[in-house]
Amino acid sequence: MLVLFIVFRFVPVVGAVLLSLTDYRLNGRWSFIAGDNYTRLLGDRMSHESLVVTLTYTVIFVPLTVLLSLGTALLLHQVVWRRGFFRGVFFLPYVTSIVLAAVIWKWIYDAEDGLLNGLLGLLSVGPVDFLGRAESVLPSIAVTSAWKGFGYSMLILLAGLQSIPRSYLEAAMIDGAGSWQRFRYVTLPQLRPVLFFVLVIETIQAFQVFDAMYVMTGGGPVRSSYSLVYLLYDSGFKYFDFGYASAIGLVLFAIVLIVSLVQRRLVGRDD
Repeated sequence: MLVLFIVFRFVPVVGAVLLSLTDYRLNGRWSFIAGDNYTRLLGDRMSHESLVVTLTYTVIFVPLTVLLSLGTALLLHQVVWRRGFFRGVFFLPYVTSIVLAAVIWKWIYDAEDGLLNGLLGLLSVGPVDFLGRAESVLPSIAVTSAWKGFGYSMLILLAGLQSIPRSYLEAAMIDGAGSWQRFRYVTLPQLRPVLFFVLVIETIQAFQVFDAMYVMTGGGPVRSSYSLVYLLYDSGFKYFDFGYASAIGLVLFAIVLIVSLVQRRLVGRDD
């Protein structure tokens, strides 16, 4: 396992660091330019806009997914009849292709023939161009991604709920604690390490968003869904500027690391 880790994890990371310090082109020619790619990234207006798009998407996606996962886990924790069946139903979208999910939701959001606008039409509302308006495109994509991926976090949180000793809740009930008090003072503190794990993986997922945006909007309208990973993809595989693309990837890694440390400070265990 150590050999596999070194070959497929450590070596590519070191290669990306070295590549970010060069001007490497598709023909194999390269030149050492030190930190010029990072200086260029700091002054690139497109990278600033992509970062804003990524942060905005993260702020929408992470709370939505965590709340949806926690709410579903709490409901399943109370279910006794056919719990395994419902757990499988909620987990099913997670194992489907993100491209397939994006295509389905693109049809649902369609301004002319979409299912959602059809339902709004029954209420004499719309039509609404969910994917064609800058103010609605990121929430729409976040809903798609949350529907696609909440099942994994739901299972993790459900396992955390089932590991809480029932004696804690029974003691709280004997002391007269209501449902909300038991959730706030017993369940949530016991779920802290699980919630921290879920927050970190969903934050990483949010910062790496690309597939849904690529399929549903192509980065539009007017780059309002053009994320950092989308910029990395275009730099590396459209313009073959591999050094600059590597610099974007490393900056993205640094941002995710900092955000994860902040989450560790706020949510993770004190020890």
